[in-house]
Amino acid sequence: MSEAPVSRGVYKFAVFALAIGAFAIGVTEFATMGLLPMIAAELGITVPQAGHAVSFYAIGVVVGAPLITTIAAHMDRKLLLLCLMGLFALGNLASMLAPTAGLFNIARFVSGLPHGAYLGIGAVVAASLVPVNRRGRAMSRVMLGLTIANIFGVPFATALGNLLGWRSAYTLVAALGVLTVIMVAIAVPRVQLGSAPSARGEMKAIARPQIILTLLAGSVGFGGMFAVYTYVAPTMTDVAGVPGTAIPWVLAVYGLGMTAGSLIAGPLVDKSIERSATGGMILSALVLAAFGAFTHIAAIAIIALFLIGIAGSMITTALQMRLLRESHDAPSLSAAMNHAAFNLANALGAWLGGIVITAGLGYRAPAWVGVGLCLAGLVVITVAIVLRRGGSPDSRGRSSIET
Repeated sequence: MSEAPVSRGVYKFAVFALAIGAFAIGVTEFATMGLLPMIAAELGITVPQAGHAVSFYAIGVVVGAPLITTIAAHMDRKLLLLCLMGLFALGNLASMLAPTAGLFNIARFVSGLPHGAYLGIGAVVAASLVPVNRRGRAMSRVMLGLTIANIFGVPFATALGNLLGWRSAYTLVAALGVLTVIMVAIAVPRVQLGSAPSARGEMKAIARPQIILTLLAGSVGFGGMFAVYTYVAPTMTDVAGVPGTAIPWVLAVYGLGMTAGSLIAGPLVDKSIERSATGGMILSALVLAAFGAFTHIAAIAIIALFLIGIAGSMITTALQMRLLRESHDAPSLSAAMNHAAFNLANALGAWLGGIVITAGLGYRAPAWVGVGLCLAGLVVITVAIVLRRGGSPDSRGRSSIET
């Protein structure tokens, strides 16, 4: 990327445009969970079957993130962002129009394809517009769109779906995608590609044991949260006795937990990436167990959702930084694979949660599935930490990224 910073006004406008796309992605990824009962009712399927749409979206991310990043490694970044968000808008428009469950799942898969590539490339483009010492801040401000989506966008889309039907939520997201295309075309300057690493070189770097273990820990451990969150709407209405009209507020509580977790995770990760990762997994397992045990008490269930959001942000932040530390020579593909790993967790959690519900174990059961996934993720990240300490002279201290 070009390393010449632009004016402050151009930078702010460009970051705002890119953040709108992140906001749209956050809304479409999480709003489906709050709309599942309505989607199931209209398409004539069960809620667990409707939950397959969550898995299809996540699989789209898993497939699209590394594939698009590798194929388009030398493509103009601005043009690529425009194409990605155009595909995103079309996928959500198709979701709105889908007449059957099968076509709806396909549309969700297409909607997920540009997710990881857009977020990864958008953050890198934002970083290229500022001096080196401000690049972390630039990347975080693009990602802020995801956080704001969970506080305001997802609850609003869910409320809109309750008022006008679930298809209106995807109409909103498609409109946000079109708006992003327009804003990126106007606001984001063209950036020049430097000497990008070859796809072969990045694939070789990404195959390191520490990177594989970190991605595996995220793919499994973060699935615990999705096992619960995918079915949060029917769980809160059927078990906790929360009225359907209050579900948007419940989703906002989770979004606030994610935001609080992001603020907490930063200082913790600066002190120790490893302790933050293991601590996040342990906290997530404990809170999911509390959610499963006390779902019937609405106040406790809502507090648990807030804490699940905090634990989730701790896990994602710690694993992102760990991946960055271990894959400094494969930045593009590692960023894409990071998003792919967390969305694989999305697919896995939604699928396993649906299985136990379909088996007749009730809406509490996904929480216990989540506990198992968190503990499995904890085992994987612990193995990674032990191997790193045994094989690196620097492993007992903090790396340059950790300090």
